Amino acid sequence: MKLPDFEGLAMFAKVAEEQSFARAAKTLGISVATVSRGVARLEERLGARLFNRTSRQLSLTEFGLRLAERASRIYTDAEEIENAALELSSRPRGLIRLAAPMTFGVHWIAPILPDFFELYPDITIDLHMSDASVDLVAEGFDAALRIAVLPDSSLIARRLAPVAPFILASPAYIEKYGCPQHPRELAAHHCLGYAYRPRQDIWRLTNKAGDEEFVTPTGPLRATNSEALIPMALRGLGICELPEFMASEYLADGRLKAILTDWSLPSGALYFVTPSARARPAKVEVLAEFMAARLTNPPWRWPR
Repeated sequence: MKLPDFEGLAMFAKVAEEQSFARAAKTLGISVATVSRGVARLEERLGARLFNRTSRQLSLTEFGLRLAERASRIYTDAEEIENAALELSSRPRGLIRLAAPMTFGVHWIAPILPDFFELYPDITIDLHMSDASVDLVAEGFDAALRIAVLPDSSLIARRLAPVAPFILASPAYIEKYGCPQHPRELAAHHCLGYAYRPRQDIWRLTNKAGDEEFVTPTGPLRATNSEALIPMALRGLGICELPEFMASEYLADGRLKAILTDWSLPSGALYFVTPSARARPAKVEVLAEFMAARLTNPPWRWPR
């Protein structure tokens, strides 16, 4: 019994995916003639045409349509086996799809990535930055950095550092409008809102006595990124809530002051998370260790 024509099946799968012999050849890094010969060889072996070819159009035959998905699965499985073998036999390599919050990613992840790439030159990263929460499994991410009160239980989470939230106002705002002494007084103030807060945009404050107050911020601006609130707060036009990694810079130089310090918002933490459905490949493990080394005692902790 002859071995299956794995090479021909791989070429067929790629042509079916790209809907073009030329694009498939480019993706595979071989010539169009090689791809054409491989598909023709497979058609001869199977005894049926896989594609309808005209000068302007390429389409799967009914026979080809029935085989395309299975051929694609064979190609993907072989690619994953090869990548796993390469990781075991040499230093970590390959693509990591990484998600991170927008502002945290720009200010605290992007600056340390050059050091990571110098350590691991065979790894590439697609960095997706957004304040909207992504579904790691459904959207095909290998890992994410998340700032949350509790991580999603369906993920493997490694806690890197605590992240405390602060309610802040500028000295100019306090001078003009006064400093609220109790959360209930915030109803009379200009409070800036954040649209991607879990569940809804509510400040839940508690004090040491266990009292709890819920405040819905109402003011002139609500944004999907907390960084957009900072110019308003600095100008003295509103009170904002910022996470520690954003607030510490302004607390340090006095441009913003922490208010309602006898009350606290739920404190979260920075987590490195991966899907629990599969084992972490070497490339993700070294990224996790790197992030832990660089972010476990971060420079933005307050007080410093």
